[in-house]
Order: sequence, then structure tokens, then C-alpha cells
Amino acid sequence: MKMKSFVLGFSVLAITSSLVTAGAQELPKLAVKDKYRIGFSQTESDNPWRLAFSKSMQDEAKRLGWTLVETNAGGSAAKQVADVRSLIAQRVDAIFISPREEKPLAPVVLEAKKAGIPVIIIDRNVDDSIAKAGRDYITFIGSDFVEEGKRAAEWLVKATKQNAKIIELEGSTGSSPANDRKNGFHTYIKKFPGMQVIAAQTGNFTRDEGRKVMETLLQAHPEVTAVFAHNDEMAIGAITALEAAGRKPGKDVIIVSIDGQKEALNLILQGKLGATVECNPRFGVKAFQTLKDFAAGKKIPLKVINPDKFYDKNNAKKYLADAY
Repeated sequence: MKMKSFVLGFSVLAITSSLVTAGAQELPKLAVKDKYRIGFSQTESDNPWRLAFSKSMQDEAKRLGWTLVETNAGGSAAKQVADVRSLIAQRVDAIFISPREEKPLAPVVLEAKKAGIPVIIIDRNVDDSIAKAGRDYITFIGSDFVEEGKRAAEWLVKATKQNAKIIELEGSTGSSPANDRKNGFHTYIKKFPGMQVIAAQTGNFTRDEGRKVMETLLQAHPEVTAVFAHNDEMAIGAITALEAAGRKPGKDVIIVSIDGQKEALNLILQGKLGATVECNPRFGVKAFQTLKDFAAGKKIPLKVINPDKFYDKNNAKKYLADAY
């Protein structure tokens, strides 16, 4: 029995030592070339935001004459892990990953590093306790999700005169935008006693789930006066549910969301959606340029933040043509 414990302890120690050694290694190098073969692991492509994101990556790869090997996880973290492993096996020059969830995708980032393939994380992040920017992957490129939640809260506090009973439609459980947008929103509204979140449930960033969740929560909480949706798709679903129940979105229920898609701006102009914080989906130019800079030996910041606009009735018409 003692011998088994000793062997088990030795094995764990050996594995831990191996991980520490791997973690201490520098980032994989990327040779300077005119053209690269790049992997791109997309989490899903079932909404306008993701489609705009993917198109920006495809367009920039085409402009540069690079080969983009694209995978679509279909909303499954398990499939996305398999997708990234497939890209590693194909020996692409580098990999762009937009992780569905923080924890499941972090270990496969380490696998890419071990295989000598540099990685850039885009849009959603990975678990920092497992994989770190500047050590295990080059950088994170994306929006400040905490700030997005805060900006949504600031607008809602003013629009409701600091008094609202709020239903919160959350994004995918375990994803960095859902976690951070919630954090930013709640940190701000806790300063105002009249701002109460009376119910919160995930709608998984989809229109149909947002509608279904809103239908259920509306029955349980008819006293609702405001909705904070973690993205436009769920906000649009909520508007459908409210109208079906005879409620008036934009009047008796004030709605704020995040993303900035064209349909949301149209709903602002119709008076049904109050405001939306942009989450810029056009990463292509910045992502590919960052990779080129890395190959050239330039110092890359640990985070590259995309600037985000804010849309309400004052500017929605102005920016409508440019929205995705």
C-alpha cells in the first residue's frame, strides 16, 4: 500500500514538474514570411455578430494572400478543443482562437505552445490561471467586457431615473463576456438602491433562447420594468416575448443590450430598444497585423483592446449604414 502511494506521488510530481518546465519556456517563434497558413477556431457562426467577425478574418486573409484554415465549433466547447487539436496536427503556422468558454480551451492553448505553434486569443478569453498572455499565447484581442457592462448600466440608471426592476438575460455560462459584462453591470448599479435585478438566467447569446427565457421570467415577474441583455440577439428575443405578452418594449419596459448590430439600431429608431453598447466584431486587420508584428520581433501588449461605440436614439441613424 505504501509502495503504491509512493509511485502515485512520484507520478504526480513528475507531471507537475513537466508542466512547470513547459510553462517556463518562451513563446514559440514565428518566422518572417510573405505568406502564412493560419488556423482560425471560431466558436459558432449562427448570428450576425459571429458572421461579421468571421468575414473580417476571411477578408483580411484574402487581401494578404494567406491561407486561412477555418473551423466552426457549433457552440460546443468539446468540439472546439477537438478543432484546435486538428489545427495543431495540420501544423499550421499560427492559430487564432475565439474560445467558447474560458476553462475548457485553456489546456489546448498549452498543447499548441508545446507543438511550437503561436496562438492569439480573440474576442473571448481563456482561464488566466491555466494559460497566460505573453507566456503561453501571444496576446488577447477583444473588447473590454467589464466596461461594456458598466456603460449599459450607466445608461439604464439614467433612463430609469435610478429606479428599475430588472430582468438580466445572461450570455453563455462560463464565457468571459457573460462573466465580465455581468460584473461591470452589477458593480455599477449596486450604488443605486432603486436598481434591483429581480431575475437572471442564461439565454446563451441566442435570439430564440432569449425569447423563451423572457417568456418564462415575465410570467414569474410581471413587475419587471427593465431588461439588461448581454447581447442584441437576446434583446431582440426579449422584445418579441414582451410584445406577445401585450407589453410595450421601450415604454413600460426599458431595454439595454450589447453588440451594436444593424437590427438593434433599427429597433432603437423604432423606440423598442433603448440603447446598445457596441462590441466591435471586425478583428481581421488588427489580428493579422498583430501576428505580423510578433513575427517581426516587435513587443506585443498582453491585451489589445478594440474601441467600442455606444448607440442610442441620438446617433443610431447616423451609424446605421455602417452597422453589421
